[in-house]
Amino acid sequence: MNFGFDLDKIFIDYPPFIPARLIDRLYKQKSDGVLWYRIPSKPERFLRLITHYPLFRPPIFENIRFMQQISRDKKHKHYLISSRFSFLRATTETLLKKYGLYSLFKDAFFNYKDKQPHLFKAAIIEKLNIHRYVDDDLPLLQFIAARNPKTKFFWLNSEKNEAFGKNLFSITHLSQMFL
Repeated sequence: MNFGFDLDKIFIDYPPFIPARLIDRLYKQKSDGVLWYRIPSKPERFLRLITHYPLFRPPIFENIRFMQQISRDKKHKHYLISSRFSFLRATTETLLKKYGLYSLFKDAFFNYKDKQPHLFKAAIIEKLNIHRYVDDDLPLLQFIAARNPKTKFFWLNSEKNEAFGKNLFSITHLSQMFL
């Protein structure tokens, strides 16, 4: 079975001093009800580079430890699929090495060609024949789940465990995607 995992808010947390709602508002926008992500301008890229510095992006140790446990089982393939843009490449590489994340996955895929995140992830999930995928972005998951009925999608959040449809579920811990 092939499992896919997002990076941010799954293994790497948001900066502790910036509210998650503000970060989400800066990244996403709706245009006529269509999911759309803003490609940051040059001044905003500078700000994002600062907030993506490893000092401001603590690891989510509980999820990393869980991933260390399940990655020992070689009968499944685990993939890291992140929509981080190209200007974050160096800081992303630093974080992955610092927290030992590369060794936990068969392969890692990043949006370094700066495509729309939901379209990038949808293409990678289809290409890798992912059976189960977890992310913290519910609108993104809703978009992808509607187009991939055979894949089970999991929204990792801190509050809810419920089904949103036949193939989209909310979970509060990574282990729940294996039930």
